[in-house]
Amino acid sequence: MPYDYDPQNIFARILRGEIPNKTVIETAHTLAFHDIAPQAPVHVLVIPKGAYVCFDDFAARASAEEIVDFHRVAAQICEIADGAENSPRGYRVISNAGVAGVQEVPHYHLHVLGGRALGRMLAQG
Repeated sequence: MPYDYDPQNIFARILRGEIPNKTVIETAHTLAFHDIAPQAPVHVLVIPKGAYVCFDDFAARASAEEIVDFHRVAAQICEIADGAENSPRGYRVISNAGVAGVQEVPHYHLHVLGGRALGRMLAQG
């Protein structure tokens, strides 16, 4: 399914340097930075530098180099979240897509959370 990418979304503006961020890792194809409204002691966003709307868009259209780089950076961020000081081991990776998935920014991104027990992901029912 083709997606319309909005080049004015907040992550595109961060990538262009129009909005500051607290970078954790930056590579040729990926940027990882602290979420401005963290939901856990560790809450880092991992975004590709390319114009992709959601996971399936990225998985279908990104180059092999972009996909490998993105996942290697995500793995480094997961190590950080899993090893957060004085916290139980573990982390959560979330990617929201579309209206039903409550995607707030139409640029593919992963939320990596850790540093505390996170509870159940979805309420049953």
